Amino acid sequence: MGPTTRAPHITCLGVLFDLDGVLVDSTPAVARAWTKWAIQHALDPESVVRKAHGRPSIATIRDLLPHGDIEAENRQMEHWEITDLDGVVPLPGATRLLQTLPLDRWAIVTSCTCPLVEARIRAAGLKLPRNLVTATDITRGKPDPEPYLKGAHLLKLASKDCLVVEDAPAGIRAGKAAGAAVIALRTTETDLELSAARADWIVDNLDSVRLTTPSDNHFFEFSLWL
Repeated sequence: MGPTTRAPHITCLGVLFDLDGVLVDSTPAVARAWTKWAIQHALDPESVVRKAHGRPSIATIRDLLPHGDIEAENRQMEHWEITDLDGVVPLPGATRLLQTLPLDRWAIVTSCTCPLVEARIRAAGLKLPRNLVTATDITRGKPDPEPYLKGAHLLKLASKDCLVVEDAPAGIRAGKAAGAAVIALRTTETDLELSAARADWIVDNLDSVRLTTPSDNHFFEFSLWL
């Protein structure tokens, strides 16, 4: 199905969520940290913030500052992001949906580090995941499929049996490359960009995704409001 097709029902065995822009709104905090870094290195803040979205911080730093002290810069970025949680809140529908899913049937797959994930989840008041893939668990970040392949492995499922929920083109491409179906949220990017990344469906946020089977079923069925 194309991203504009009405898709009232989706079935899967597990769900793999990105964090920022899917479960948690951290956009202002992320923009503040990367703007500070860009100004420090005489780079254009707007283009740096856009390039950093949905990717491990160290990958963005390596691309933009190839001759710098990459590890030190990355530690500084992580410190800025962990200590600036102002405005970090759950996105619509996130709390409700996580409460309906059993802990062993969903995972968070994010480009953040583990300390940053925990800081943002706690700041947003969300349930901590049992299964988590972070930047330190992988060798190749999104858009490579490795993060979502590892997420499916944690759930003891094939990636084709999982539903990926993303907001960034890099993450959508990672989910599709892993063989999963992908719901894209309109929380940070335009429909044109989400469609170009080959999202299967596009919805406003997780308020548009409803579980329609009992949470203890062997499979999940979701209804979408497009």
